[in-house]
This record gives sequence, structure tokens and C-alpha cells, in this order.
Amino acid sequence: MLSITCRAMRSGALRTIPRAASIAPSRCPNPSSSQTSSSQFHNLNARGFATTQSRGQIATTNPNPPLGKKNFSNDVPARIALIGARGYTGQALIELLDNHPYMDLRHVSSRELAGQELKGYTKRNVIYENLSAEQCAELDVDAYVLALPNGVCKPYVDAIDQAEKGKDKKSVIVDLSADYRFDDSWTYGLVELTKRSKIAQSTRISNPGCYATAAQLAIAPLVPFIASSPTIMGISGYSGAGTKKSLKNDVSYLTGGVLPYSLTDHVHEREISHHTTNVAFIPHVSSWFRGIHLTINIPLNKEMNARDIRNIYQDRYAGEKLVEVVGETPYVKTIADKHNVEIGGFAVDKTGKRVVVCATIDNLNKGASTQCLQNMNLALGFAEYEGIPITKGSS
Repeated sequence: MLSITCRAMRSGALRTIPRAASIAPSRCPNPSSSQTSSSQFHNLNARGFATTQSRGQIATTNPNPPLGKKNFSNDVPARIALIGARGYTGQALIELLDNHPYMDLRHVSSRELAGQELKGYTKRNVIYENLSAEQCAELDVDAYVLALPNGVCKPYVDAIDQAEKGKDKKSVIVDLSADYRFDDSWTYGLVELTKRSKIAQSTRISNPGCYATAAQLAIAPLVPFIASSPTIMGISGYSGAGTKKSLKNDVSYLTGGVLPYSLTDHVHEREISHHTTNVAFIPHVSSWFRGIHLTINIPLNKEMNARDIRNIYQDRYAGEKLVEVVGETPYVKTIADKHNVEIGGFAVDKTGKRVVVCATIDNLNKGASTQCLQNMNLALGFAEYEGIPITKGSS
């Protein structure tokens, strides 16, 4: 049964929430819980991603099914600190936390907004603070979300690690930047591809990038059948460029066209190649606000037809509430504000050895804040989809 506190949080009746008790002891640090490596994806058959023949078609099974309510082991609200709350992703996460029955946002940090009242959060009055790394480490919280730019998270992580050195209970850190996505001592939190049990045992989780999330989900089922590097053409809405003024988020400049950028060695190209398979990635930005479209060309090492390929995806993502496999080509306009990835198209050329797969994702939701909440739910002992609006199939 839920405590009085939990029921009050659900109704939004309390403006102040009592200090939460410790999270269930099953949530413990696991230094060996590293992210899923490229070699693991190339050895999918060994993980149970077996292929069989059924009615002449290739079939697969989901080797990493959702835990759902099986992960629910904690009904005590978790105290959260959001470091870097000014950006679009931080604001999207605040909205999700406000509607989550077990998330208690205690601290928000932003240098520009320090002293102002947090808007859009109704469970308690929260004032923006300008917290240094050392001050963050002194907070009495169960989880930190680092929504900071690339390259600036390390001092915060180091300070928290130092403050928790020798302690049995460690807080969860989810880093939304790219700083720890290549660090094998952190768990790479792409929930549908990294073992969920690993994430549930982790306290240091790197949240995947937006392009990288959609691209890896769109490529992973075909990894055993890839002949050479896929090519990914991606177009993002300008919210993906953040709030700092540049041509990439200047609507007047972007209107009527698409702006290519970082044509080689983009951080998401390296991220996808590190965790799934080597790719070439070509990003663009356009004048819509949120949402990403990917068109992915995948050379195959055997002849296949569109039905075979679609069946592989449907079976691989069976039971997934945030991945939808569609027959038609997904349309980026309909993914805005949704919390899932849509994968479709599956156009095979006349040789049967090249397929084009398309995917769409809301870069602020499943590409960032929704995925962060999935990881937090697993690591803090809540049901995986708790607080996440299930929008699959609503387009």
C-alpha cells in the first residue's frame, strides 16, 4: 500500500513533502555495470537474439523485455536535484516530474535564473539556486540529473563521488550530456537495448543522445545482417540546438530550408558507432521546433524482403511501450510531444540487399527527458513507465 505521503503527492494536495526515507537497498552501485558494447551488439545471437525460420520468414524475439511493474520495489518519493534546469530538456523533465507520483524535485540549479521561483512545478515551492559542484555534493537527495552542456559535468560528478566515498548508499546520477557516454564505468542508459537489470543496479547512468537513440533503435535489429556501414541522414527541429543563439536555432534563417552541420565526426556519429555499429551520420536542422526525422540506408549481407525485415523489428521490440514499428514511413510532424520512437518505411531495393529504414523521435522527450525518467525509474525502484504518458499508436 502507498503511504499517506505518496497518496498526497498523487493528488497534488501537499505543497511540502516530508523527507523521504532511504531507497530500497537493492539499488546499489555496480562498477562492473558498463554500457552495452559494440561487440555485444555484434554477438546478439549469444544474448538470445536468435533468428529462426517461421513460415519461410526470419523471426526474432525480444531479448530485453520491459520490466514494467516487475521493477516496482519502492513507494517512497525520491528526492531529486536537477542541475542545469534552464534549457528545453530541463523544462520538459520538470513537467514529467510534476506528474510523477514518486518524484520529489527538491533543488533546481541555474546560474541565469538563481533566485526566481520555478514555474510549472506544483508539488512544492522551489527556488532556482546557483549551485557549485561542491554545494551539489552536499545536497541530501536520492538522485541528481545533470542537464549541463557537454564538457562541464566532471567537476560535479567528482565532487559527488568524493562526498559519497566510503558510504554504503550512493545517489543515482543521470548525465544528459555526452561526457560519460564513452566511459565503460558508467551504464549507457538506452533502455530498450541495454539490459534493464543492469540499469536497475546502476548509480551512474549516461543518458543517450537524441539522434543516437532513434538511430540505434532503428539499426540494432539488423546488426547481424549489416554488410557495411549504414548512412544516416538526420533532420532535427531547432530545439535540438539549445537556447544559446546561433544560426542553428534562428527561425528566420532556417525557414524555407535545411541547414547541414557537423558533416563528419559528429558526437552522435561516434556514439552510435561506439555502442552499435560503425555508421556515417549527416545531421541537419530545420525550422520546426521539436522532432527528429532519420532516413537510414543499410547494406545487407543477405537477400531479404520488406516483410522479413518488418517482422524482425516487430518481434525485437515486442512489448515495448516506447517503440512503435509502423508499416508506412513515419512523419516527423506527428511525433512532436509524443514519448515514443516510430520506426518504419522498410523499403528494400531490387537486389534485396539494401534497405532504407526511417525513424522519428521527439528530441526533448524520448530523445532526452522521457528516457532520463525511464532510467531514473529503473534505478530508483519504480515501475519503468511510471509517470510517462504512453502515446504509442496515437498518431
